[in-house]
Amino acid sequence: MNIRGNIFGATAIILFATGFPAADKLLQTWGILTLIALRNLLALILMISLIFFLEKSVVLRKLPWLKGFWIGGIGFGFGSLLLLIAQAMTDATTAALAAAAMPVFAIGLEVALDRRRLSVRFLLAVALVLFGGALAAGVTVGDSSISLGFALGLLASGIFAWGSRETVKSFPSLSPLTRTAVTTSGMFGFVAIPCFVAMFFQYSWSAVGALEISNVGLLIIYACLALGISQIFWIKAVEEIGIGIASFHLNATPFYVMIIVYLFGSDWNWLQALGAAILTVGTFLAQLPEKDPIHGSAGQA
Repeated sequence: MNIRGNIFGATAIILFATGFPAADKLLQTWGILTLIALRNLLALILMISLIFFLEKSVVLRKLPWLKGFWIGGIGFGFGSLLLLIAQAMTDATTAALAAAAMPVFAIGLEVALDRRRLSVRFLLAVALVLFGGALAAGVTVGDSSISLGFALGLLASGIFAWGSRETVKSFPSLSPLTRTAVTTSGMFGFVAIPCFVAMFFQYSWSAVGALEISNVGLLIIYACLALGISQIFWIKAVEEIGIGIASFHLNATPFYVMIIVYLFGSDWNWLQALGAAILTVGTFLAQLPEKDPIHGSAGQA
């Protein structure tokens, strides 16, 4: 088991989870397009600044911005916009649950494109992860109907899985920071144009909220922590343990969201805590080495 890769994945999702409560507050005064465009811009500025200070040997103008723009625009720009629309149509927990369904799409990509072999044990681990993720999100049988908002969230998860895999596969020689920066440019560019159009026609999705101290703090959390820093750790996790296993960590998102809102006064939910424990067992089970019955060596899950 790659412990370091799993630490990167868990750290990325903990930071990612901080964005859901922050977005709930910001969406009360901000339009969807202006909020996501500003978020992507702030994250991009942060990443370029980090490259300037931490990777002085990197020449910014020589990075593959064009290819990164298309991958980031489709995989992360379109995906994150759909997820935020899903949250605006539902709530933070429902959006987090949709994001937690990403393992299904991620594993499908590995099977179709990377020829991953699926053992019975691995499939059992996936079932545990999905079941634990549902419990962590507080989903019960009575809540099983799929709304349009939840469906959009599921679509966002599939697109995000593709974008994560492509970021690692397309830029093998770049560091996680520079990979994330070039694709984040696409995230910003994808949303910036419709945002300016919406502002010109004064649509409600282009509303600009008040930049008071509390909102600025929430924007820093939503843009710099939940996207900028989180995305760097996420791409590093995908590089180390693959998109399939890395996506398992996303199932803990609702549990982390619950912890955050609990710290601000909400009730503790033991059912969600149990779900988080179950998906953790599934994540570890999926990464145990397979024994080759003939050669006795570890094989692929």
